Amino acid sequence: MGFLLFVIILIALFMSGLPVAFALGITGLFLMQVLWGGSINFGIVAQRLLYGANNFVILAIPFFLLAGKLMNTGGITRRIFKFAEMLVGHLPGGLGQVNVVASMIFSGMSGLAAADTAGLGLVEIKAMRDAGYDDDFSCAITGASSTIGPIIPPSVPLVIYGILSTTSIGRLLIGGIIPGIVVGIFLMLMVAFYARRKNYPRRQKATLSELRQAFKEAIGPILTPVILIGGILSGIFTPTEAAAIAVVYALVLGCIVYREISLSDLWRILKETARETATITFIISCALFYGWVLIRSRTPIALLEFFTGVSTSPLAILMMLNIFLLVIGCFMETIAAISILVPILTPLILKVGIDPVHFGMVMVLNLMIGLLTPPFGINLFILNKISGVPTLRVARACLPFFIPLIGALILITVFPQIVTFLPNLVFGR
Repeated sequence: MGFLLFVIILIALFMSGLPVAFALGITGLFLMQVLWGGSINFGIVAQRLLYGANNFVILAIPFFLLAGKLMNTGGITRRIFKFAEMLVGHLPGGLGQVNVVASMIFSGMSGLAAADTAGLGLVEIKAMRDAGYDDDFSCAITGASSTIGPIIPPSVPLVIYGILSTTSIGRLLIGGIIPGIVVGIFLMLMVAFYARRKNYPRRQKATLSELRQAFKEAIGPILTPVILIGGILSGIFTPTEAAAIAVVYALVLGCIVYREISLSDLWRILKETARETATITFIISCALFYGWVLIRSRTPIALLEFFTGVSTSPLAILMMLNIFLLVIGCFMETIAAISILVPILTPLILKVGIDPVHFGMVMVLNLMIGLLTPPFGINLFILNKISGVPTLRVARACLPFFIPLIGALILITVFPQIVTFLPNLVFGR
């Protein structure tokens, strides 16, 4: 009964255009009224909402958001792109390979796919157009490579997943390093395949002095992931403290070293970050309240019984969840999907013996692929805005790149060690 009510009410509220946080909160209130026999204890509601926001780990979200915006504004994306061009611009596919490598480097700073697309995308698409690449390929590889953003640490979606599932944020972030590299390699192989078919241009191999000069200009941004990951691995600071350090480092680079962030830029960035942080925090609070009510309604138990009735194999359940999440990603924004689904799915994966760190990576990668699928793929709209290419045309151009992305997803799903090896090595089993 609770499960059916949850589905009907939530779908109705989403179809009405209600914001995610309100849809979650209203659904929770309605189910609470049913469970409590027609009454709502607003004291408990307030307590659960406050409990959702009263979490030290949530501080990582505004800091990672702020660091990414500072990096985008401070001339850092341009320097990263130039260094990546000197590094791999001579490989088959030229600037397509540069696109992927630049995204892998930038992933260690932004934590969001949209930040990668909007920031690096402007530089990448302009450079590829000037070099004679067609718009379809330029937009497709820019969108596909941006999916690496929330995989390689830092990652805002993984932080939110960790909060809602009570999974170690440190293990989740470190667990994303190898999967992010795997996705990057798969995309680079696809670019090389495309390049041989379409004879895309590539630059001559950079000389040692050119490479040295590009590295010298980009050394500041390149050190960001080294500082963050190194600090977390060595235990010098926690993932939340790493986010604060990323902000300080980005401020130093943008305001003092490169001097490309003005006071007006800084004020705009702070306002944008505050607005986005308030939205995300409210969603998390409502999601935790909603998850608490769902547990009381025995919805996760009903879902557990359904899946285990089909199979008790962790791999089989993961494959079924992959299909489910790929479909969900087509229709729902990443943070909304995580907020809604994690409270339902966490008891299931724990019961059948799936490592929550492994599942977190599988879930986020699924939802990143959803950013490239209509009708609600946010990266498609960003690419349309920065390139002028119609959204449906961008979506069609992205289709071939689903092959490497889904290939990487299957590999990561079948071999959990790809995700768990580094966290187990650093933090122990």
